[in-house]
Amino acid sequence: MATEVHSLQELRRSASLATKVFVQRDYSDGTTCQFQTKFPPELESRIERQLFEETVKTLNGFYAEAEKIGGSSYLEGCLACATAYFIFLCMETHYEKVLKKISKYIQEQNEKIYAPRGLLLTDPLERGMRVIEISIYEDRCSSGSSSSGSSSSSSGGGGAGGR
Repeated sequence: MATEVHSLQELRRSASLATKVFVQRDYSDGTTCQFQTKFPPELESRIERQLFEETVKTLNGFYAEAEKIGGSSYLEGCLACATAYFIFLCMETHYEKVLKKISKYIQEQNEKIYAPRGLLLTDPLERGMRVIEISIYEDRCSSGSSSSGSSSSSSGGGGAGGR
């Protein structure tokens, strides 16, 4: 596991940022926090579609859990009103607990799945819950590698080899 954490730190240090991909919020079911599961074409050669969709679906499940109103949420609200919201200086809300779970999940996904593929997920909380940001890194030593060649040919950009 120490090598996995090491590789995440090494990715930030030894690789250069090539581009960023943004997965937008999905408002088809109202304003609940959920993200689109549509696979971005920029990730085609980097990660399997199934892994990406599983990550987004898991995140959507966490956000649904965070926004779920139950007995504990009702009790938190009552205690907050009764104590003029001073109770929140002493305890975490259900929502905050789930947000911590989400941050931990994103860190685990980065270490196990995304970083080894040259990708880095950014917690949506850091982007105002508007997008999931995925940074695509390229190894500085192999800037002319086949991955950059395949992405330029798939984008239809015109090099001599694409014609």
